[in-house]
Amino acid sequence: MASSVAFQQLRDLIETQEALLERLRRQIAMQKENSVSKVEYEAIIRKLQKEEEEHAKTKSNLAMESEQLEFALGEIDVLSKQLEREKQAFDTALSRVKSKVRKESIQKDKLLSKCAEIETHIQKQEDVLNYKENEIRELQNFINNQKQTLKKQASEFKIQKQQESYIAKVLGRKNKKDLKYP
Repeated sequence: MASSVAFQQLRDLIETQEALLERLRRQIAMQKENSVSKVEYEAIIRKLQKEEEEHAKTKSNLAMESEQLEFALGEIDVLSKQLEREKQAFDTALSRVKSKVRKESIQKDKLLSKCAEIETHIQKQEDVLNYKENEIRELQNFINNQKQTLKKQASEFKIQKQQESYIAKVLGRKNKKDLKYP
């Protein structure tokens, strides 16, 4: 019986070990399901490190790009303000030029109006002068005609005087002769 008790104990021991072994197998299977192999783990770690490096590069690039963007936005702001100042200066200068052009246009219109008045006045003066010149010519013609008439009359008067003088001489001689020879 001692062998049978030993055999039974040995059998109990084997069953206990088999149950323990079965439990260990299930735990290993569960661990295999819930765990990753070392090769896969190292590959995932390398991949994670590579992604962390790329993330750091991207973060660095983002910081540089953000800095450049901030700089560009600052330049845009400065240029926008400068453009606004230049636009205001241009608008002010344009307003001054327009005002000056309006004033000069008004002055030009006044000068043109004054020139028209002067031209009208000159035309009237020329008309008066032409009228007076025509009157003067008519008067000169009249005077010339009068001179001619007076010269003719003077000449005729002179001839008449000469004739009268001659007749008087002739008559005076005849009277003297008649007086001498009665």
